[in-house]
Amino acid sequence: MTIPIRQSLEGVFLTGLRPGTTRTGLPVLRARVRAQQWQREGETFTPGEPVTCDLVVFHESTQRARTRFRPGDAFIASGHVNTYNVTHDGKLIQREEFVARRLGHDAARTRYKVTRTRRRLRPATAPAAVTGSGRAS
Repeated sequence: MTIPIRQSLEGVFLTGLRPGTTRTGLPVLRARVRAQQWQREGETFTPGEPVTCDLVVFHESTQRARTRFRPGDAFIASGHVNTYNVTHDGKLIQREEFVARRLGHDAARTRYKVTRTRRRLRPATAPAAVTGSGRAS
């Protein structure tokens, strides 16, 4: 059995998720995010310069994701990096975006309260089934 492994991105939303569509008409959400880089120095890790990049989310429930994340929220995403070229002021610039397959709040860095509706208790025994017509003969 193999363990599926993907690239991941841990960061903070700088902008809210903005809706859009791809060239083929698929719904997509885009946001600017900041991720902290770390450098290994012997046995310790030291923080490097933070990186700002684009986050792209392709999913059927884009409306639900749009309402769940706001600027400043910490998140964890798994997916892959997409590299593309953009022409800006006559110069060809290479840009990167992180395409997220899964996106969720970073539970270690996000404070939230879980509210659940109370469940009705099921009866201990099922009611007896009624057989026959119920009329005396």
